[in-house]
Amino acid sequence: MKNDQNDSKLAIIKDFIRAIIDQDLEANKNQGRVHTRFPPEPNGYLHIGHAKSICLNFGLAAEYRGLCNLRFDDTNPIKEEMEYVESIKQDIRWLGFDWEDRLFFASDYFETLYAYAVQLVRKGKAYVCDLSADEIREYRGTLTEPGKNSPYRDRSVEENGDLLERMRNGEFPDGSRTLRAKIDMASPNLNMRDPVMYRILRATHHRTGDEWCLYPTYDWAHGQSDSIEGITHSICTLEFEDHRPLYNWFLEQLAVHHPQQIEFARLNLTYTVMSKRKLLQLVEEGHVSGWDDPRMPTISGLRKRGYTPESIRNFCDRIGLAKRESTVDIALLEHCLREDLNKNAPRVMAVLRPLRVIIDNYPESQVEMLDAENNPEDPSAGSRKIPFCHELYIEQDDFREDPPKKFFRLAPGREVRLKHAYYIKCEKVIKDSQTGEIVRLHCTYDPETKGGWSKDGRMVRGTLHWVSVPQAIPAEVRLYDHLFLREDPTDEEGGDWLTALNPKSLEILHPCQVEPSLADAKPGDRYQFLRKGYFCKDSGDSSPGKPVFNRTATLRDTWARIEKAQKKKSS
Repeated sequence: MKNDQNDSKLAIIKDFIRAIIDQDLEANKNQGRVHTRFPPEPNGYLHIGHAKSICLNFGLAAEYRGLCNLRFDDTNPIKEEMEYVESIKQDIRWLGFDWEDRLFFASDYFETLYAYAVQLVRKGKAYVCDLSADEIREYRGTLTEPGKNSPYRDRSVEENGDLLERMRNGEFPDGSRTLRAKIDMASPNLNMRDPVMYRILRATHHRTGDEWCLYPTYDWAHGQSDSIEGITHSICTLEFEDHRPLYNWFLEQLAVHHPQQIEFARLNLTYTVMSKRKLLQLVEEGHVSGWDDPRMPTISGLRKRGYTPESIRNFCDRIGLAKRESTVDIALLEHCLREDLNKNAPRVMAVLRPLRVIIDNYPESQVEMLDAENNPEDPSAGSRKIPFCHELYIEQDDFREDPPKKFFRLAPGREVRLKHAYYIKCEKVIKDSQTGEIVRLHCTYDPETKGGWSKDGRMVRGTLHWVSVPQAIPAEVRLYDHLFLREDPTDEEGGDWLTALNPKSLEILHPCQVEPSLADAKPGDRYQFLRKGYFCKDSGDSSPGKPVFNRTATLRDTWARIEKAQKKKSS
């Protein structure tokens, strides 16, 4: 009963946004409309935290038969680029969502926003201030001390109107003047202490060029853009909760359509960082190969690593919604990926660290085509043919000359099963005379064990994957691990967050040997390499005759074990 109550409480927490929407619909607020938006700033690539917001906003619109806009908050031309715009559009489409004909930019509304600002000046609700940025911060006060009025706060409506127009016309230097809302410098909410609405900034905008030298702040542009588009529910992350009174104040002063701002906790994930500034630093300082490096938490990086949109959507659904900040174990994200790939990824064989095996009693010129199932979880996936012959590759780690206890793989005089093939027995070990390194094994096979099963009923405990030498395809395999060693890389006790970088987050293996069916693999195709994990053909670095495969995830599933233990404990 106690667990049922906890589940019920969790459902309430997860559904608090839907509860608000349901109440609005019941009251016929907004004429029964539900209209959301996803408003990214094009100053970097989207990450898994943005995926949560994308799934929420587009998902709510679909669930309530409403609409969802894609609107770029392009109010800071110094940091914004069209490259980011295009990458964001690609990521949203890849996740499975479509804004249809509702693609907008805050810059679409620059003229309207300026007209709104003029309106507030004429009402005596905004003024031009000559304080510098440092002086504005000094006058602002602190959380415990009220701010001080700017000496320019009491300029006349006429003077403010004249100065604002001249600011727009480019008569003043960058940073010399701002337009500020006239609210309350003694407000306990710092955001209400005469916030800046416009700053003078001569920078070429990626859409408007040099048309403007006066750019709106986010707080000024955001709510009014929502209003112009007829948004009903403006869903933001929790850091904007203290900005909500300002959001409401602007809309009330203008007497325009008033969307409702609702905040939810942003996504924090272990072993990674979610700050765009930190992600940009990783890229610019060369700690990663780019925004789409498979170790990055960016959507493009996850896509290149082999994540599926279904697994990310499932993850976002499972973590739910909350009003309190928390950190999600990255093992849950990996678990959602494994769940999807286990059902859908074909099984193939790939030897990452090859060791040559000679089957002495198998005819040298013979090649036998054996049946191999593509996915035991999906009978409809069918089967394929794999070649078996006199020479094979197995993993170096699958052989021990002096095997330890509980080592059930190949050793001198020991018999093992080759997956889909035969039993083999190690008869002889050949070493390099100079280094003592094992260079090949000589084995015999039992022709009565075709398919990997003995007719006389004898059992072996080890089953190995393998690849036929003549037909094997050389490949490069990249083994990715967590980018950081600490669960919280930014933990102050750990010092500089860059010291938490994992020096072994990428290991490149070549030449590996993969089965010939992978000759037809396309960029982005995902597979389970038997006993090695899930892999994806790289979408950028593969070339004809030299495929590159990225490890998407290992087979070990920490979260599955955690869930199993929790269920056992609760029962």
